[in-house]
Amino acid sequence: MIRNRVTEMLGVDIPIVQAPMGWIARSQLASAVSNAGGLGVIETSSGELDVVKSEIARMRELTSRPFGVNIAQAFVRDPHIVDFVVEQGVRVVTTSAGDPTKYTAALKSAGLRVFHVVPTLKAALKAVDAGVDGLVVEGGEGGGFKNPRDVATMVLLPLICSKVDVPVIAAGGIVDGVTMAAAFALGAEGVQMGTRMVAATESPVHENWKNALVNAAETDTVFLNRFSSPALRALRTERTSRLEHEDAVSMAEFGRVTDLYFGGDLEASIALGGQVMGRIDAVEPVATILERTMAEFAECVRDLAERYGA
Repeated sequence: MIRNRVTEMLGVDIPIVQAPMGWIARSQLASAVSNAGGLGVIETSSGELDVVKSEIARMRELTSRPFGVNIAQAFVRDPHIVDFVVEQGVRVVTTSAGDPTKYTAALKSAGLRVFHVVPTLKAALKAVDAGVDGLVVEGGEGGGFKNPRDVATMVLLPLICSKVDVPVIAAGGIVDGVTMAAAFALGAEGVQMGTRMVAATESPVHENWKNALVNAAETDTVFLNRFSSPALRALRTERTSRLEHEDAVSMAEFGRVTDLYFGGDLEASIALGGQVMGRIDAVEPVATILERTMAEFAECVRDLAERYGA
């Protein structure tokens, strides 16, 4: 167990958060993360709020531990999304892909903890001014939707941590205890894992996608829409290799999302993923991933202290 501002605010034993990936971050995966001591997060970016509501109810059957809900603002279709989230009775919400001033006050007034995802120092300062409890600082090597002007975690994380007083969760490039220790050395008090969780046993995606992550090299991602928005980091496939050379990638290119996610057709859509796929060697249970991460984290910190401590 670790006691710091992140674990205290989230009510968890270990400061590891699962990324809120559309269609993926549902009860099967999120409950496994919460049961292992971290924070599972349910997505709303799919827009399927009736399904999301059922998934939240299912979460309460699968775990008695804390979990959160994400509001990905760019994909919000329901103008009453704050009311929807508050009604679910969760204590933590992450907001992303939008202006932190839009929902923070309403969520905070309802008694929720709010962490906002930021890709730049400017965005971080705006979120702090908006009253968020904490930040998820996401480097450009992570998967999913991105700022077109991507900045690596090694640069972004210590920069933001040096300028804000709120607790920070590091995202982008986090896959194990060593990278978690590095994030803590740079100022973080927690970490978020996305791509590593896509390749977990409890992830609902098709085995073809999981196996593609396991077999991928560190160079097997593409960065799309660098000169427009939103930018994307995804697994390299025939589809994404073609799109890599286009100035603007239409969201229509996501094509048949469910055929990719659950049917295993990697060319049916865009398989979002981060550069850490090059460090994933096996599909493993969430509990194994988190337990090993914490053991490696402790070992790394001890080793550094023994070798370099005064």
